[in-house]
Amino acid sequence: MIVSQTPKACKDRWQTPVEIFRALDAEFRFGLDAAADYANALYCRYLTEEDDALSCDWHTRGAIFCNPPYSNITPWFKKAAEQCVVQKQVIVMLLPFDTSTGWFRLGLESVDEGRVITVGRLSFISAATGMCGKNGNSKGSLLFIWRPFIRNCCQFTRVDKSDLVRIGTEALREVAA
Repeated sequence: MIVSQTPKACKDRWQTPVEIFRALDAEFRFGLDAAADYANALYCRYLTEEDDALSCDWHTRGAIFCNPPYSNITPWFKKAAEQCVVQKQVIVMLLPFDTSTGWFRLGLESVDEGRVITVGRLSFISAATGMCGKNGNSKGSLLFIWRPFIRNCCQFTRVDKSDLVRIGTEALREVAA
């Protein structure tokens, strides 16, 4: 059994890899990160723990990104489904690919698209060290995507991790130029 070396205070504060976020932003044009803090925010508008994203509306002009705390995904999942309807915005949630969970079953009932990230695991950035995890995440990753004007289609697609990294790296170069 592998035991995590991540300090308890940092367990739910892993940052999405920048190039993955940038690739998704290039496609969806985010206006808000619904689950971030000052140290791991990748977009200028974000909700922190103090903002209590689970009890406030996710106001934005643009799609909403959410990499929720993996220790308790279900309330974030329910909030995303609600806010897609209320805000009339696309919501993209980055999740562990685990079909054995209750929230995955909820996804089958409420999302428009489940997009499996294939050919490698994402290496999230540790809040404790600021470094990439050595061997990637312990599970594969999945994007659940809610679109406000499509209901319960739940089609599954896939994207190679290397394509996301390439697209995100190109987007980062364009910003730097």
